[in-house]
Amino acid sequence: MPVSSGHPRRWLILGVICLAQLTVLLDNTVLNVAIPSLTEELGAATSDIQWMINAYSLVQSGLLLTAGSAADRYGRKKLLIAGLVLFGVGSLTAGLAGSTGQLIAARAGMGVGAALLLTTTLAVAMQIFPPEEQPRAIGIWAAVNALGFAAGPLIGGFMLNHFWWGAIFLINLPVVVLAVVAVVALVPESKSPRGDRPDLLGALLSTVGMASLVFAIISGPEHGWLSGRVLLTASVAVVVLGAFAYWESRVPYPMLDLHFFRDRRFTGAVTGAVLITFGMGGALFLLTQHLQLVLGYGPLEAGLRTAPLALTVVVLNFSGVSAKWAERLGTPGSIALGMVFMASGLVSVAVLDSGGYAGTFLGLVLIGVGCAIANPAMAHAIMSSIPPEKAGVGAGINGTLAEFGTGLGVAVLGAVLSSRAAVDGLESGLEAGQLVGAVAVLAGGVVAAGLLRRAGRGEVA
Repeated sequence: MPVSSGHPRRWLILGVICLAQLTVLLDNTVLNVAIPSLTEELGAATSDIQWMINAYSLVQSGLLLTAGSAADRYGRKKLLIAGLVLFGVGSLTAGLAGSTGQLIAARAGMGVGAALLLTTTLAVAMQIFPPEEQPRAIGIWAAVNALGFAAGPLIGGFMLNHFWWGAIFLINLPVVVLAVVAVVALVPESKSPRGDRPDLLGALLSTVGMASLVFAIISGPEHGWLSGRVLLTASVAVVVLGAFAYWESRVPYPMLDLHFFRDRRFTGAVTGAVLITFGMGGALFLLTQHLQLVLGYGPLEAGLRTAPLALTVVVLNFSGVSAKWAERLGTPGSIALGMVFMASGLVSVAVLDSGGYAGTFLGLVLIGVGCAIANPAMAHAIMSSIPPEKAGVGAGINGTLAEFGTGLGVAVLGAVLSSRAAVDGLESGLEAGQLVGAVAVLAGGVVAAGLLRRAGRGEVA
């Protein structure tokens, strides 16, 4: 249970849960580096590779809300351990897989563990820290996200240079074992004291609806937005998520209390988070192509040259500098300023880079500063607007928004790239995509800051 002064070993516990989270985040990016090896050694077709990547993200995104709700009900420590064990078993199976089918199934199992880990780590952090320390704790938690993004391709490249492809999964095992031991020894148990009945139908509807929505977004760029596959899965998503909203508004023990959306703090943070992850997720997708296809770097070199973004986030958040800025500016000011930095960085990548790395480097640093200021403030706004007993659901919402916004950003900005590149060439298409991303990020900051400022004045919808 949370204590007003915080858990006496809260910073050590934060280190433990960040270690658990880092394992998941590395796996989000490390597989991309192994695609050539998998194609050669397992005889994987393009569709197999897509399912290796998508099986993990579909299961993870579909289960985030359900995982958070289950953690609130049954205990966040229990499900954190369960998530680690499932992720470890999935990693072992993936590392020893002898066929593409086995690897796809193992990746889906890892997605279940990842959903449990991403929701419980943030929920536990909210429980063990007092309100005045939560922004800095969430800042460190957010910095680990950036570290995972940067380190995944580098670790994957190193492992593949020295070992066979299965090593990129087996390297998770010692980290999982260490994390399980540390969680058992250090992390306190916490759960909702209300003991609500499980919302099984809500869990089923949210899982099917979100997985269908993400699948439609993933399939759109390749199969066409008006293809039967995309229209069918998008229609399923709309119908099922509509049924989910109806059910949650009627059931006495909802998994997601729709009354949360009457709080301007919550709606402001949610709206901003979707627009920001839309702009950033899509723009970073374009950035990797810019580095490789325009500037001519190889995959590992491109990975190294994205590091300034993550290093800026890590330095500002681990040092506590971003938390101090957030305290002075307030949540609305932090989000608005962060978005200005991010948008400026995207513009720098788009228009200042004329065949060299200088404009991209400046842009990455600016984006990193913006992420360090805005992302923890956004996550804290979502989590603090939800009752403490629903911390797992809050973390599930935060993770779901990130998955949805990023997937949508990749799809839409990818479409901007394709349409513009067909007329004016690849470089022009990448520039257009980055600029659209900058506009989305800036719009997200304005909307979120405005709603949060009004909420701070006591105006509730």
